[in-house]
Amino acid sequence: MAQVIEERLRAESFAFVEAREMRAELETIGALDDWTAFADSWNRLSDDTFMADGGRYRQRRYGVFLCDAAGRVTRQPEQPHYQSRDRNPLNGGIQRWFDPILPETASGSTMQTVLAYCHRLFGALQPETQDWHVEAHQFRIIARPGVVGRPTPEGMHRDGVDYVLVMLVRRNEVESGVTTVADLDKQPLGSFTLSTPLDAALVNDRKVYHGVTPIVPAHAEADAYRDVLVVTWTDQRRAVRTG
Repeated sequence: MAQVIEERLRAESFAFVEAREMRAELETIGALDDWTAFADSWNRLSDDTFMADGGRYRQRRYGVFLCDAAGRVTRQPEQPHYQSRDRNPLNGGIQRWFDPILPETASGSTMQTVLAYCHRLFGALQPETQDWHVEAHQFRIIARPGVVGRPTPEGMHRDGVDYVLVMLVRRNEVESGVTTVADLDKQPLGSFTLSTPLDAALVNDRKVYHGVTPIVPAHAEADAYRDVLVVTWTDQRRAVRTG
């Protein structure tokens, strides 16, 4: 199955992997035995106060890792998240300091298994890369009656990295949130919805754009939110030059 996903990424520059398939892939690498605690850590995110649209619908934590050619993962010191304005016209152009991913979440079996899986997959696609600059984001997007939550408020975009994994952790009382992938001319290539925990989107960020439609509550009294893990992988040499 790993070969099939790799071939999808080579041929189409993206892959939607359903939860059952994703679980099987991850469990060939490592354990997911702390999943309950991993998912619960999304209840301890902090408000994203850098939203240039004035919104308070996003919570997050952030961490940076170095992954070497052998797949050894080392957490890096706390640092800001930076995107240029051309990559993120809404919130780019500034250093954004977010609360760090909790140590027990970063070192837990689920996070380490996800990172190991990404290294195997992306390393096969880009074998010339020896060291990877890895950024992990925990996102919770909240929707309230009359207030939509925007998973990608910057719209269809590329992150300025090499590869991206977006994995659903929880989706609670939410409608919409459709992911669309488009080519470099922004012509749609495919759409899908991350609806079940472990549903995942994998994209070659150098070759495609991606975006997610706003979410709305399923009903007026809903405690509506969408939790995802986003992990970006960039050749360390390119990350140093462009960072």
